[in-house]
Amino acid sequence: MSIGPLFDEYSERYEHIRLERDDDGVLQVTLHTGGDSLIWTSQAHDELAYCFTDISCDPGNKAVVLTGAGSAFCAEIDFSSFQLGTPGDWSHVMFEGKRLLTNLMNIEVPVVAAINGPALVHPEIPVLSDIVLASETTVFKDGPHFPSGIVPGDGAHVVWTHVLGPARGRYFLLTGQEIGARQALDHGVVNEVLPPGKVLPRARELAAGIAAGPALARRFSRVVLTHEIKRLLHEQLGLGLAHEALAALDR
Repeated sequence: MSIGPLFDEYSERYEHIRLERDDDGVLQVTLHTGGDSLIWTSQAHDELAYCFTDISCDPGNKAVVLTGAGSAFCAEIDFSSFQLGTPGDWSHVMFEGKRLLTNLMNIEVPVVAAINGPALVHPEIPVLSDIVLASETTVFKDGPHFPSGIVPGDGAHVVWTHVLGPARGRYFLLTGQEIGARQALDHGVVNEVLPPGKVLPRARELAAGIAAGPALARRFSRVVLTHEIKRLLHEQLGLGLAHEALAALDR
């Protein structure tokens, strides 16, 4: 009896996520809108949470490459797609918001990010990867939150103070700072900076090497290396989302 979903059962399920797996078990996850760079919407937000669950439950996935289509990882958001006017609306956002990052971290094989360009909307998602590669065109910014009058409580407050450190993380979130690829490398946010055309091939090269290793070593390395950030998310994600919702309802 097989355990977990078969790849064919979920590979075509998502409108904003293209899933491709090679014979070595490397799963490439490409975020997109109509084949071009992802525009963040309520649907994309919810799809990712469910997709990460499917990925984590499929033992055929031996390593994961996370990337974006077009010239940006995600640089735009469609605020009109979100219904945020009532406590009930925010209850849904809080439920899906918890699942989004939690389910990403529940993938029990290493994840390699190939950041293909500006990551201005939810840049915490790719930087949570185990190995983070960035194009020379990459810029990080937490655009949709504090610069737009919104509390950065949906995980941004945890991830950026973790990867940048408390002082740099708070500055990044409160000022709308943009961090270029080379500065991100200096700060330890990314591991390599490459020309745009070399980011994805390098990510696939690293993922193939990981996929060739022993199964339990892959799985349990991911478990132990992500334990601390999962602990922080467990402790702080609900708190952050509740305060984000409360402040938004007071606008």
